[in-house]
Amino acid sequence: MGNQASFGRSDTGRNDAARHRRHGVHPALFYSMFAVLLAGNALMGTAFLLSSDISKLLSGQKEQVIEAYEDRIAQLRVEVDRLHSRSYAQAGDMNLQLQELAQQQEVLVEQHQLVRVLVDKAGQLGIEPATLAATENQDDMADMAPLAPTGNPDVDATAAAVAQMMGETQFAMSSIAETAELRTHSIVSELGDLGIRVDLPDTLDGVGGPLMAPVDGTDASPMVDDANAVMAALVRYKAARDSIDSAPIHMPISGNFRNSSGFGNRTDPFTGGRAFHSGMDFAAPKGTTVLSAGKGIVSFVGTKSGYGNVVEVTHANGLITRYGHLSAFLSEEGQAVNTGTPIAKVGSTGRSTGPHLHFEVRKSDTAINPKAFLEAGKRLLPLLG
Repeated sequence: MGNQASFGRSDTGRNDAARHRRHGVHPALFYSMFAVLLAGNALMGTAFLLSSDISKLLSGQKEQVIEAYEDRIAQLRVEVDRLHSRSYAQAGDMNLQLQELAQQQEVLVEQHQLVRVLVDKAGQLGIEPATLAATENQDDMADMAPLAPTGNPDVDATAAAVAQMMGETQFAMSSIAETAELRTHSIVSELGDLGIRVDLPDTLDGVGGPLMAPVDGTDASPMVDDANAVMAALVRYKAARDSIDSAPIHMPISGNFRNSSGFGNRTDPFTGGRAFHSGMDFAAPKGTTVLSAGKGIVSFVGTKSGYGNVVEVTHANGLITRYGHLSAFLSEEGQAVNTGTPIAKVGSTGRSTGPHLHFEVRKSDTAINPKAFLEAGKRLLPLLG
């Protein structure tokens, strides 16, 4: 009987010990989880700081912010590697999640490098990507599949930070492309109304190579395709922007002047009757510098009846600008001129009542109202910076 009681107590003790072992936490696992939680606190802080930095980057403070932003990417990579190295104390799904997170981190680095190139190129053309709005409501910014929640707050916070940064860089690329396309459309529309055709490249130049069979697994990544699309939009915008400089839409005079007569029928200052005026007059002191209204070639320097001393510049699209009543010439026939190149000086030669510049725009030897050209130039001038 006593032996049976002792046997019963011994058996009960072994069962308690077994239950204790089943419900206990292995010390190594406990300390590993504690260390991971500790590292996560730092990651949470990093995630909260990212949005303001990228906002500053996209609002124009490129050089000051971009290095700090890249430092944060590097720090985030270190934290991902640290979480990955400590995950081996835990079971399989966590390792898989961290491997995917490490891959997304590498994609983020590559994506940021592409964005930096595009931001610099856009800056050269006067495009600053729009400042980001609050990212909490931009759930569709990131073109990537988010990682499923792991239940580990540190890993989940890091994954959210990587996803947010990828979304922000993608948003930056979209912003650049959208701005370039809108500005290109504005230029093409404005100049088209004046009968000026803008030649735009369809795609990026420099494409070619031998025809070879496709190879599996070597397709360009969507990220690179997106970057190429943005660059193509910038190339088209540059071509449109260059056409602004070529078109005769810029003021042919600066300084102290006033518009003294417009285009169309008016009272003739000599006869007092109605007569057609083929240009615009800008009253200014004698000797005021006359500027080319656009890029072109000086095609005439001399005198014409009624105009006195005249300079003519031939531009693209068959347009000619004529500058009359000049007191002196600053250019010669055959000379290439740009927008704003000095070509003559204001005078009162020919049929004139006082010092002024007579400015005409002509096509097929027919005078066109210069006011439409100069007003289009004023609207497009901000795009030239």
